[in-house]
Amino acid sequence: MLKILKYSFYDLMRSRWSYVYFAFYLLLGIVLLFLNNDLSKAVITLMNVIIVLVPLIGTIFGVMYYYNSKEFTELLLAQPLKRSSIFLGQYLGVAISLSMSLVLGLGIPFIFYGLFKSTAIWDFSLLLITGAFLTFIFSALAFNIALSNENKIKGFGYAILLWLFLAIIYDGIFLMSLILFEDYPLDKLSLIGTMLNPIDLSRTLILLKLDISALLGYTGAIFKQFFGTNFGLIVSIAMLTVWVLMPVFRIIFKSKKKDF
Repeated sequence: MLKILKYSFYDLMRSRWSYVYFAFYLLLGIVLLFLNNDLSKAVITLMNVIIVLVPLIGTIFGVMYYYNSKEFTELLLAQPLKRSSIFLGQYLGVAISLSMSLVLGLGIPFIFYGLFKSTAIWDFSLLLITGAFLTFIFSALAFNIALSNENKIKGFGYAILLWLFLAIIYDGIFLMSLILFEDYPLDKLSLIGTMLNPIDLSRTLILLKLDISALLGYTGAIFKQFFGTNFGLIVSIAMLTVWVLMPVFRIIFKSKKKDF
């Protein structure tokens, strides 16, 4: 698996799209720091971009890489290699390369701006950690979709639909349910509903650590009681880890059962 991971990683690092992705975040960081003198405000702006863009890029990149390397994958399958090693190596190559572009692209301008001397270093670190988690989560989900659909058009369609549902539609359904059942205690429902969506969980975690939970209204008070504590932070990171592991285990299961 390590050899396949190494090959996939170097292959993606030579790709122009990796440089474009890196350059985008590098330019974004420079522009935000030029426009904002306060690092905390720049982190808030970055959160709004990363929460939406990172899952989208991870989903599209994962599906695109799987379909584009299909012939090479079939060649590897003819070799005495474990199927799970092949697909896990490719998945990790995609996820690690995208995460590196994100971390380096945003980290370089912030470090030169004096991040280590600022109190915003912990908020910025949490932002990068959640961004990396979202990359690993949606890259894994993308590989699952591609493994389940031989047709490229269907694969891309389902991938975009998944991102659209988790990024936009889910929030609408969640908000409507809170309004419809406002006469009932919604503490546990709000917490569970947030944890069932990695994008919402990441957004809530960052907002609370930036101490602007008042913007979330009633639910902000509930989330502050849970996510604002060290226990809540540990549970949130654990849930994001579960969100990574579940699709990874399905990649292993699906690769063993799939007829190539």
